[in-house]
Amino acid sequence: MSQALPLAGIRVIELCQNLAGPFAGQILASLGAEVLKIERPEGDDARGWGPPFVDGTATAFLALNHDKHSVTLDLKDARCVDWLKARIAGADVLLQNLQPGALDEIGLDAATLRALNPRLVYCALGAYGHRGPMAAMPGYEPIVQAFAGLWSLNGEQDRPPARIGVPLLDLGSGLWAALGCVAALHRRQATGAGGTVDTSLLETALAWLPVTLAHFQASGEPPPRHRSGSAALVVFQSFATADAEVVVAAANDRLFARLCSALGHSEWAQDPRHASNALRVQHKDALLGAMKAVFRGECSAHWLARLQAAGIPCAPVNDLAAMAQSAQVQALDLLQPLPGAELQVVGLPLAFDGVRPPVRAKAPALGEHNPLYGLPPATARPSL
Repeated sequence: MSQALPLAGIRVIELCQNLAGPFAGQILASLGAEVLKIERPEGDDARGWGPPFVDGTATAFLALNHDKHSVTLDLKDARCVDWLKARIAGADVLLQNLQPGALDEIGLDAATLRALNPRLVYCALGAYGHRGPMAAMPGYEPIVQAFAGLWSLNGEQDRPPARIGVPLLDLGSGLWAALGCVAALHRRQATGAGGTVDTSLLETALAWLPVTLAHFQASGEPPPRHRSGSAALVVFQSFATADAEVVVAAANDRLFARLCSALGHSEWAQDPRHASNALRVQHKDALLGAMKAVFRGECSAHWLARLQAAGIPCAPVNDLAAMAQSAQVQALDLLQPLPGAELQVVGLPLAFDGVRPPVRAKAPALGEHNPLYGLPPATARPSL
């Protein structure tokens, strides 16, 4: 980019491992912040979360830790803690997602560090939140998905609940953490003081449920599971075609009328049973059954061309290979080569003045930057 990235000059200390915290650090790094990742001598657990591996490192780690520096510290050694405090004294942000209470025991809690550096933004990511009877409990993505009720919403109605297949709580918590840090930095410009930011996987889970919870509170009924459809909208789901599947979203009366016409059944839109979305939901079994029979008569390419020509939102049900090869994804330049590795990673889903910040450096080797910061090589135990 010809212009400086938005967070250029911001110094971040990342005391994180696995997914949520490193993703927050990754967002800040992609926005231009200088992110120093502190790892145990054994390294972030995610380095071993494979296969697959590229050059001996799990792809999960490579995807979430590019554009950072890595140093190793043994935080059981008081001299290493003192070294870290000296770095934090000049930092803008500290990110941590370690076991609740672990940093308190060694004097790296929010109160102590903000007294050391009043301008510091201290951001903690946990499993269940910073207060309450479960605040100290550990948790991972599938555990909190299950606790938060997300499993109960996913899958097919006549089969057991299913985990959502992407780590949306880890990544969502990282996103909220990064947003919280940026907001606190903005407030600091006016007040001169940093602050403490807290978020968690459970809070993120609830943040993704405002519409679902509102429906539940109004109806008193748990929402049924739909493989691809919606309890509140018809037509809003996938349909099997002669060769694959397409997804159709006719979310208002105008689009519904266009859909009926494109399917060769304009009379469906004139049927009093289909006069509104609420009526279509009431009579959906017969309506969707008739539509399914029509969709099975032609291939996906036929229906996609026909629906797109009618201005009806629709898409093929892609796998990852088809998605990556699509002209639209390639035009966005969102999948970027990881320097020095045979791997593409997802870049920042933001563009500034039409330009996407590039991926600048691959994820660091364990302790790669120890010498740069005056620490012993990572092959040696990093006690000072």
